[in-house]
Amino acid sequence: MQILQDKKIVLGITGGIAAYKIPELVRRLKDHGADVRVVMTEGAKAFITPLTLQAVSGNHVADSLLDSQAELAMGHIELAKWADLIIIAPATADIIARITAGMANDLLSTLCLATSAPIAIAPAMNQQMWHAKATQENINTLLQRGVHVWGPGAGEQACGDIGLGRLLEVSELVTLSCDFFAEKFLQGQHWVITAGPTREAIDPVRYISNHSSGKMGYAIANAALNAGAQVTLISGPVNITAPVGCDLIQVISAEQMHKQALTCAPQATTFVACAAVADYRVADIASEKIKKDSENMQLSLVKNHDIVADVAKLVKKPFMVGFAAETQNVEHYARGKLKRKNLDLIAANDVAKSGQGFNSDNNALTLYSAIDKIELPLANKHIIAKQLVNLINQHYLAKDTK
Repeated sequence: MQILQDKKIVLGITGGIAAYKIPELVRRLKDHGADVRVVMTEGAKAFITPLTLQAVSGNHVADSLLDSQAELAMGHIELAKWADLIIIAPATADIIARITAGMANDLLSTLCLATSAPIAIAPAMNQQMWHAKATQENINTLLQRGVHVWGPGAGEQACGDIGLGRLLEVSELVTLSCDFFAEKFLQGQHWVITAGPTREAIDPVRYISNHSSGKMGYAIANAALNAGAQVTLISGPVNITAPVGCDLIQVISAEQMHKQALTCAPQATTFVACAAVADYRVADIASEKIKKDSENMQLSLVKNHDIVADVAKLVKKPFMVGFAAETQNVEHYARGKLKRKNLDLIAANDVAKSGQGFNSDNNALTLYSAIDKIELPLANKHIIAKQLVNLINQHYLAKDTK
């Protein structure tokens, strides 16, 4: 059965250039079984026509609060009660501000005020508008009220700027819609996930680190959240936004991550060590910037604590998932770590291959347990994360509850 079968979705479209993507979103939601009814603002009609949306949705498009025929049956209240979910995409800074203020001066804002259905907004605007204090305060207010915020994405914008503010891709919005209605099979579980790199200071301006972007760990956190788990995300320094709803703990060094991991892990049902933790740190960190007084500089390094191995030694050990980023003999090294560190599962990837692993949006994993070897072929990291979470639940956690 399709996840969105018989789900009733009101899709609100506002006046942003990204509105041109929405007919495809309607089609894809319908492909997954949803019944979609479209509501457009006046601004939206400057970018795309109601006739187009009517053709792809198969339903009348509502665009006026003062439609005398629709309001004979109190049409806005009928739509508000009909919806299982209201999605606003693209959600401009204007509609975000008006929903926050509780305004009801057009059909879409009135629906949001009149409905008891959950609301999800997919922001799309110039990066400076997104970062504006007023917008961020509005977003935080909506989050506190339980509104779901999907995005925004980062990249080049229609105005030529680069940064946060892009509407998520249609495929991402469809995935988020499906995840919203998916079974919450991790309900009652607590997942602790480490992500990103660590930075080991050399002096006040220099450090040792690696190329980890944190995307894989953040995707796993998002997948676990969508499956109903309580998620604690212990993250090194990254340039991506944490999934809404997780408990984010930000750290810099391996020692800080080690401390937080040992604090959080005893309360966890599953511990996923996805961070790329520095193996060594500088023995003596210079208090002042080191000057280039000679051709050579020598650093004395000491070994950092092994976070995943130490968590696995806990008396109350959670289900342990490690990661192995290798450049050669992947299976040999992964199986060695699995046994040596007392892990239940290890996810190995060959970071020497282009287009996957560090700094990429895609990844491919091979999972090893004491008896299993399972391949997850190259795909977007959010897809890989969802597959990994499902597999952990179905093949390992479910066995422990029987």
